[in-house]
Amino acid sequence: MQLGLKLFSINQPYVLEALKLYEAQVFDYIELYAYPQSFKETIGFWKDLPIPFIIHAPHFGHGMNLACKEKKYSNQQLAHEAFLFADKLKAPWVVFHPGVEGNQEETIRQIQGIFDSRILIENKPYYSTDKKYVCRGWGVEELQAICQTTKTGFCLDFGHAICAANSKKEDVLLFLQKLLALKPALYHLTDGHFKGETDTHLHFEQGDYPIAKLFSFIPQKSFITNEATKDYPDSLKDFQQDMYYLKKLLEF
Repeated sequence: MQLGLKLFSINQPYVLEALKLYEAQVFDYIELYAYPQSFKETIGFWKDLPIPFIIHAPHFGHGMNLACKEKKYSNQQLAHEAFLFADKLKAPWVVFHPGVEGNQEETIRQIQGIFDSRILIENKPYYSTDKKYVCRGWGVEELQAICQTTKTGFCLDFGHAICAANSKKEDVLLFLQKLLALKPALYHLTDGHFKGETDTHLHFEQGDYPIAKLFSFIPQKSFITNEATKDYPDSLKDFQQDMYYLKKLLEF
């Protein structure tokens, strides 16, 4: 398994410790969130690190909404910057959220307009974090339509899937099996509330997700990013503890 550290492009205080942890084989790659309008100021933090990268494009919280026709131009600008990070850091994938509200047809049109073979589409919860909006890409059929029509890959976020299944009163494990049939190229895994509808990005053993069971669903040699929140502004010791937990699972 390839285990990943999720960071934002503006997270300069973590750079040196991330390098030390990588050299100590605590993790295998960084999934870097391309914070809007940060490329010129931040690429210098990352470009010389001997660490593989995956890029995550901005999401709804930072203005990206591929399901909104009125945001087409700004979406293109945000996507362009994400691809700049991917180019400079030689990233094989760039992860995109499908958007909120709107419809899947608009999401498909906009993905086709920014098409890049490195794009992975990530599944979403049914509701946005504040429950004001319905997310695109929460359901299996919609994700399949988006990925097949646009010829893009798929990123499976376990927390998002659990939230979506709970919102729609579906059996969580059966719902996950349907998503796994879409053959994800990348996985996101944290802990959380197994009956909840909001993704809380908890550290392992802080929630009640059946982590060992979820981990068993993931094929060998897969890429798994830990997206748990960072508790410290200048330390990754909480992430390091998460990685030890996952590595123990790998021993069995």
